[in-house]
Amino acid sequence: MATILTVDDTASMRQMISFTLNSVGHEVIQACDGKEALQLLQGKKIDLVIADVNMPNMDGITLVKSLRELVDYKFTPILMLTTESQESKRQQGKVAGATGWIVKPFNPEQLLNVVKKVLG
Repeated sequence: MATILTVDDTASMRQMISFTLNSVGHEVIQACDGKEALQLLQGKKIDLVIADVNMPNMDGITLVKSLRELVDYKFTPILMLTTESQESKRQQGKVAGATGWIVKPFNPEQLLNVVKKVLG
């Protein structure tokens, strides 16, 4: 199973995502914003990042850009899980290097299907 980093400023959302991913055996690491996510990644191998867009300290788009600048995370799948559904935001995510975009509220089965797809 994969090691997945979830990044969201809402504790209940992190818990829901973790519960869903843990139910199929994935290891989940949680961060409350992009800044904490970058700190947690140091020295760890992460197979997938699932991040919100709107967060304090460092938003999800900036996190994606920062991850793509790191050699170890240049090709790591990054899914955006957010309430943002505007095409302009999606385009910003795509340009930054996001692999996919899921709009909240999420369906656990949908999330697991997308995770399975991006992990190969």
